[in-house]
Amino acid sequence: MILDQLKIFENNCTYNNQHISLEIKYYINKIIKRENQQNRIIFLSTNNPQQFISVFFASIITKSSIFLLNPHWQQEELQQVYKLVKPDFLFSDHLEKTYYNPPHNHSYQGIMIPTGGTSGNIKFAIHTWETLNASAKGFSQFWQRRKINFFCCLPLYHVSGLMQIVRTFVTGGSLAIYDYSLLKKEIQNHNYDNFFISLVPTQLNFLLENFPDWLKKFETVLVGGSATPKTLLQNCYRQKINLALTYGMTETASGVTILKPENFFKGINNSGHLLPHSQIVIKKNQAKFGQIIIKSDSLFKGYYPHYKNSNYFLTDDLGYFDQDNFLHIVGRNSQKIISGGENVYPCEIENVVIKTGLVKDIVVVGKNDHYWGQIICAVYVAISGYDTEYLVNNIKAKLRSHLSHYKIPKLWLKVDQIPRNPQGKIDYGYLEKMLTMDNSS
Repeated sequence: MILDQLKIFENNCTYNNQHISLEIKYYINKIIKRENQQNRIIFLSTNNPQQFISVFFASIITKSSIFLLNPHWQQEELQQVYKLVKPDFLFSDHLEKTYYNPPHNHSYQGIMIPTGGTSGNIKFAIHTWETLNASAKGFSQFWQRRKINFFCCLPLYHVSGLMQIVRTFVTGGSLAIYDYSLLKKEIQNHNYDNFFISLVPTQLNFLLENFPDWLKKFETVLVGGSATPKTLLQNCYRQKINLALTYGMTETASGVTILKPENFFKGINNSGHLLPHSQIVIKKNQAKFGQIIIKSDSLFKGYYPHYKNSNYFLTDDLGYFDQDNFLHIVGRNSQKIISGGENVYPCEIENVVIKTGLVKDIVVVGKNDHYWGQIICAVYVAISGYDTEYLVNNIKAKLRSHLSHYKIPKLWLKVDQIPRNPQGKIDYGYLEKMLTMDNSS
């Protein structure tokens, strides 16, 4: 069967190849019972790793289209999905259901991976086995490893979790799957010195604070670089965590650049070098940076239902390559602040403020203003031991020697923590509400 080379471990249970193969056959038989059914559509919504893997590969073998659903979605989210597409099958933790909907116009085989983007509305990036395979092979070539082993504690419906399945399958590696909620209570003391682990910043922060010695066991710890607070990177450096900063997205089937740990330990904090399956073009204007355009064999085929076979993707990200071909992410084009007619990029200000050593975390945003158009606002987590007014004045004084006057925030809001979603990305909608309610100086 197709999983002969993949070893799978879930929590303290090991699935042998026969377990997986038998379950794949079960789902294949269930799917192909629909006679004369073309372009079958499958909804997969499960917390069970064995079921997820089995249905996923059964969909590929039967040339069906599969939609990966977050099993924690509630009525509002599910209504969005069912409005978008009607399934032929639903496979979930406690339910297997066959639908008899009218014929649909779906005319291609795809792997639909959910992404909220910046809008918050559910979208599905259309991938194929070929795009996921290209990403997995590029990852393997980048690390010059014949077999890739992964310890997975990310959701499998998310591109970062799914690609751990694909990478280990394509290279014949081992995959250890653990429920993160259980992992937080008790770590697994096995030998992971030849394993990768991929984490979101919130997971990395928790494990670093509570189980740093366990985290050090991994050959490489992957984390999205642009979403990771600078103070967390500094803590990883001090604790000698084999950190690899990545840049990628659902649309590119995970990472297209990676900063290797050996460069991280040299004090380099950027998004690293290109993986062999991808290219990046910087669409520059007058600044040294510009909008990032990605060309890749792993590129998605549009957002469902609009299939688009494009050879490039214009991202919302701004960046540049330095003389050593390291990619630097400056920020997002949509988060650019225009204050008094001047373009201001939050990432530049955030980096300078962090270097003062006076804050633990910070995010810079724009707030609408009738005079300036937008004013620059800094939402920050302060270090202890300083009066708020003294601290802000001290930061401003330090910024004046590094930034133009119009880039220095006019509004400063002290918080206990920066609001982030479970993936560690900043919740800008919540920040906007906070700033609307607060007029701190």
